Amino acid sequence: MEKLTEKAWFRSRGNADSGRVSFIELFFDLVFVFAVTRLSHFFLENFNADGAVRLALLTMAVWMVWIFTVWVINWLNPEMKPVKLMLLVLMLLGLVMSASIPESFGKLGIYFAVSYTLFHVGRTAFTVWMLRKGSDELRINFVRILAWLIASGAFWIAGGIADNSWRLGLWAVAILIEYVGPSLGFWMPKIGRSSTRVWDVEGSHMAERCGLFIIIALGESVLMTGANFGMLEWSPTAMSSFAVSFCGTVAMWWIYFETVAKTGHHYIAHSEDPGRVARSAYTYTHLLVVAGIILSAVADELLLAHPLGHAEAKVAAVMLGGSALYLLGNLLFMRIVTGILPLPFIVSLLALAAVAPFSTMLPPLALSAFVTAVLGVVSFWGGAVSDRLCRVVPIHANKGASSA
Repeated sequence: MEKLTEKAWFRSRGNADSGRVSFIELFFDLVFVFAVTRLSHFFLENFNADGAVRLALLTMAVWMVWIFTVWVINWLNPEMKPVKLMLLVLMLLGLVMSASIPESFGKLGIYFAVSYTLFHVGRTAFTVWMLRKGSDELRINFVRILAWLIASGAFWIAGGIADNSWRLGLWAVAILIEYVGPSLGFWMPKIGRSSTRVWDVEGSHMAERCGLFIIIALGESVLMTGANFGMLEWSPTAMSSFAVSFCGTVAMWWIYFETVAKTGHHYIAHSEDPGRVARSAYTYTHLLVVAGIILSAVADELLLAHPLGHAEAKVAAVMLGGSALYLLGNLLFMRIVTGILPLPFIVSLLALAAVAPFSTMLPPLALSAFVTAVLGVVSFWGGAVSDRLCRVVPIHANKGASSA
């Protein structure tokens, strides 16, 4: 009876429900709908090079705090009351963190830093405590993670206290610690680094959770497009801009879920080392995918506001850059998971690069329509490549890169 009680604290492995996402996880994700909205609005209010750098740092932070929680819930059973309570506390901290994003480099910096650090450190400390009933190797791994997050937290809080001239630098060090940590196996003196073989993740759960975050980001884009279109006079130009924005979002959805997610789910579920795939393909490359969606949402809002005339350089950069980041993230994901460099993504990135020198000569509506057409081609072409990969390519990823 005692053994059954202990097992109940941890997510089951290998049965049909082991990868199922619970309702509390979906409820938890609502905080990040708010966070993504705050990120896009932050950039619109700080639409310059400095704002872009700050947006990159904040997006990296929001993604990292979410994906680390996904790793934790990949092991802990979200149906147990203590785990549910942990997620609810994290939601409260996440709301404070998200609400402070617009003024994170101003008067609310300390609130962002403290809530973010408590989120990271509190969740990991709770996991260490819970794992006293589980695998010693896994518990030691989370002790390593806790040490790294305490180190990064010191820089977050120092940056929150410091004035603006120091804040960006201190927070950049903090985020660097968090992103370098997994690639180094959270190395610590005496106990060394962990192996990805210890990170016995449930691949289908990891794949589904990351897919749900992509839905969150795309959903925010749909909300912004609909809200801004509703405030416009419904002229042919406005309706054309609305249609192009919507089609671009649909193409992004199609690319991810009909090509990337399907392929990724197939490969991670059958991988000999799912921890390595989860770390490299999901933890890192999905950041680029999410960042691309956020920039594309900003581009859609700019398109609806000013569809005609010549595109300003920074507007053109966001329109092309958002889609390029999105495609690059998906390309890297496919490369890591399958060993293949998918031709649709390579061709699409070259097409965006080719039009870049002439982008300021085009009206925003024409430029956005071109980008949407490129995404549309990838969505159909990529789906055919994915079907072929999942059917023909051996289940364990190729060691050498090729194109398909």
